[in-house]
Amino acid sequence: MEIGRMYRSVRDRFREAGLATPDLDAKRLVGAALALPVSDLILKEHDLAGEEAVALAQAYARQRLAGMPVGRILGERDFYGRRFFLNAATLEPRPDTETLVDAVLERSARDDAMIVCDIGTGTGAIAVSLLAERPNCRAIAVDLSADALDCALRNADLHRVADRMLPVRADFASALRPSSPAVPGTGFDWVVSNPPYIRSAVLAGLSREVTEHDPVLALDGGEDGLTAYLRIVPEAASLLRAGGRIGLEIGYDQADEVKKQLRHHGFGEIEIIGDLSGNDRVAVARKA
Repeated sequence: MEIGRMYRSVRDRFREAGLATPDLDAKRLVGAALALPVSDLILKEHDLAGEEAVALAQAYARQRLAGMPVGRILGERDFYGRRFFLNAATLEPRPDTETLVDAVLERSARDDAMIVCDIGTGTGAIAVSLLAERPNCRAIAVDLSADALDCALRNADLHRVADRMLPVRADFASALRPSSPAVPGTGFDWVVSNPPYIRSAVLAGLSREVTEHDPVLALDGGEDGLTAYLRIVPEAASLLRAGGRIGLEIGYDQADEVKKQLRHHGFGEIEIIGDLSGNDRVAVARKA
């Protein structure tokens, strides 16, 4: 089968099924089956695909039509221009979270020797991206899941920043105290997190791509969606140096409540930053 025909066959099935991004999904899956960059699919559309590649593309298509996200099928997802491996214990890093990375980078200089604590690191997407963009940065990557930490370390190795990232298994930052060997003597420059912030009652109504494939532990923010912030904000207040900053991903309707928590624990210069869709997405504040 010609590569162009193979791609169009998968694309048309995705269109008929009403998938949100049928063309892109088909390109990514067919490209992966052929071990080709997506850009080469057009250049090689008249080349013949081998039987094994055709069978693999069809298997990928069946998984996608059954509701599995492309990232889960391939075991990886792009984030901040880099490839990140996934596993069952991690969320797929999403474009909205790039807003948090941008917020930190825009408030730091390239040569800053900053020390970052990433709470609930998952794939390590936030920590690894910051380490890759800031060559003098060091990071503590915290997660309750050992499997998630394994994934974060694999991604740190992939992007050659593992020597500057220390994994810590803990419930939020409970294992870190100002006297802990993992905490720098003057405290962290940044505490960042993309915590679970979806209200428990809302989880069942999310798309099957989320409910069937993302870990509930990384999604469920409790009855009001704020449970994680009630832990992270006071912990950050004790871990940050004077003048250090906290950066949190938030739900589109949580800015007011998160600001209240930040003020209550002594943070000032609070900023709420919108994502590309114009929704409130990130809260940044400075410790006095």
